[in-house]
Amino acid sequence: MEFLVLVLSLFLSLVSCASSDPTTEPLRLCMTTQLSYYSEVSQIIHTSNSSSYSSILKSSQQNPRWLNSTSKPLLILTPFNESEIHAAVLCSKKRGIQIRVRSGGHDYEGLSYLCKTPFIIIDMINFKSIDINLADETAWVQSGATLGELYYSIGKKSDVHGFPAGICPTVGVGGHFSGGGFGTLIRKYGLAADHVIDAILIDANGKIMNRKTMGEDLFWAIRGGGGASFGIIVSWKIKLVQVPKIVTGFTVSKLISQGGSSLVNRWQYIAHNFHEDLFMRVILQNVGSGSQKQVQADFNSLFLGGIETLMPLMKQSFPELGLEAKDCIEMSWVQSAQYFAGYKKDQPLEVLLSKEVLYKSNFKAKSDYVVNPIPEIVLQGIWERFMQEQLVFMILDPYGGKMAEISEFEIPFPHRKGNLYNIQYLVKWDVNEVSEANKHMYWLDMLYRFMKPYVSNSPRGAYINYKDLELGTNNRGTNTSYMEASSWGRKYYKNNFKRLAEVKSKVDPHNFFRNEQSIPPLRVLSGIGRV
Repeated sequence: MEFLVLVLSLFLSLVSCASSDPTTEPLRLCMTTQLSYYSEVSQIIHTSNSSSYSSILKSSQQNPRWLNSTSKPLLILTPFNESEIHAAVLCSKKRGIQIRVRSGGHDYEGLSYLCKTPFIIIDMINFKSIDINLADETAWVQSGATLGELYYSIGKKSDVHGFPAGICPTVGVGGHFSGGGFGTLIRKYGLAADHVIDAILIDANGKIMNRKTMGEDLFWAIRGGGGASFGIIVSWKIKLVQVPKIVTGFTVSKLISQGGSSLVNRWQYIAHNFHEDLFMRVILQNVGSGSQKQVQADFNSLFLGGIETLMPLMKQSFPELGLEAKDCIEMSWVQSAQYFAGYKKDQPLEVLLSKEVLYKSNFKAKSDYVVNPIPEIVLQGIWERFMQEQLVFMILDPYGGKMAEISEFEIPFPHRKGNLYNIQYLVKWDVNEVSEANKHMYWLDMLYRFMKPYVSNSPRGAYINYKDLELGTNNRGTNTSYMEASSWGRKYYKNNFKRLAEVKSKVDPHNFFRNEQSIPPLRVLSGIGRV
C-alpha cells in the first residue's frame, strides 16, 4: 500500500509541472488510480508536456499528409499489458473522451490518430510479441506487431510455412487483420482474416474476452469488419499455411505504347483463372517525366514452386507475356516477402523489421472491384488520364482461386466469387500543402468518376483497408443511424453490413468505439431499424 501511495505521489508531482488543462488532468488522475502499482506511469502516459509526446505521435504516421493536422490527442498511452488498456477504456468512457487505437499507423485517412472531438491515442507499439507453435501450425500475434515482424518470425522458425497477409512490411497486424488483409497468397489461401482462429479483445466496459467468451457473432465481426468499431483487439491467434521451400518471383515491365495495353487487356480475362499457385498483379504507373513521360505496366508475380514448373505453366496460361527463365528469381517464401516489399532477396532478413516505409509520401487512395473486363478503349482513356499527372498508380490484384471458394458471408469481407480483380488507385505528391493536396485529389476523383460504368455496382464495392472518407461519413456522433452509415457501409461490406450493425448493438450499444466510418448500432424502434 505504501508503495502505491509513493507511486501516486510521484505522479501528482508530475502533474504539478504539467499543463493545467481541465480535460487532461482528471483523465490522467483517473488512469493513474486505475493502473497497477507496478506500472511505470511516465513510460505509459505521454501528454503534450512530455518530451516523448511529439516523437511518439509522429513515429508511425505513415501518410505525411496528416502531419500538419491540428487534431492532437490529449495524451498518448503506450501500454505494456491489458490492465493498462482496461484503465484507459474505463477512464475515457467516464470522462466522455474518444479513443483512437494505433498499431502500424497505416490508416489511409489517418483515423488511428485523428479525431474531431477530444481524444487519446492508445499506441500498441509495446504489444508486439509473436509466439509461433509449429507443432500445431499456429501463432499468437499481438496487434502492435508489423507484418514484417510476423514474416521474419515465421522465416526464422520454418522454411515451409507462411501467412497470407499483405505486401507492405510496416503495416500493423491490428488494422490489417481486422479489415481482411490480402497479399501474394490470396489466390492460394484467401485473406489473413480467413486464418484467424482466436483473438483477445477489450470491450467498451473494459472486459477482456477471447473467442469463447466474446461469442461467435463478435468473433465473426472483428475478422474483416474493422475491429475499431467493437473494442480494442490486443492479440490474434492465426493458423499458418504451408508453402514450398522454393518459390519464384518475377517482374516483367512493358510500356503501354509498346504492347503493354494489349497485355493488360489480356490479363483481365485470364489472371483470375490461373493456377492457384500463381499470383500475378499489375502495377500501372508513369515512368519518365516531361516529354519523356510514358505509362508502364509491371506484371509483378509470385509462383509457389520453382522455375522449371513455372515456365511451362506460363507458356500455357499467358504466352503473350513472353516470360523467360532469366526474368525469374528463385527464393524462399520469406525472401519473397522482401522482394515484394522492394528489397533484394539477398539482403539480411532483418530488413523486414524496419519501421521505416521505403517510399513515404503524401497520398490519397480509392478502390474498386471489377466483375467484367474493362473494354480496351476504356483502358486507353485511363492511359490518357495518367498523362495528366505524375506520381500516380493503379494496382490490379487478381482474385479467383481460393477467393472464389469462400462464401461472401463467411466473414464480413464480402468481395469473393465473381470479382475478377481489385483496383487500388493512388496519387502521390511531394509538397504538403492544402492547395497541392486538393489539386491531386481532384485528379483522382476525376479518374474515379470516369471508371464508374466499368466496375461493380449496386453497390459500387470498396475495400475497408483502403479507407476512403469520400464514400460517406458518420456525422452525428453517438446518434449515427444505420441508414446514414449505409451510404459507405454497403460499399465495404455489401449485405454483411446489417449483421455488423446488429453485433454492434449487442456489444457497444452506446457507440463508445466510433469514428467517421465505424459500424453504428442498429437501433430498433417498433421492430424497424431507426433511420
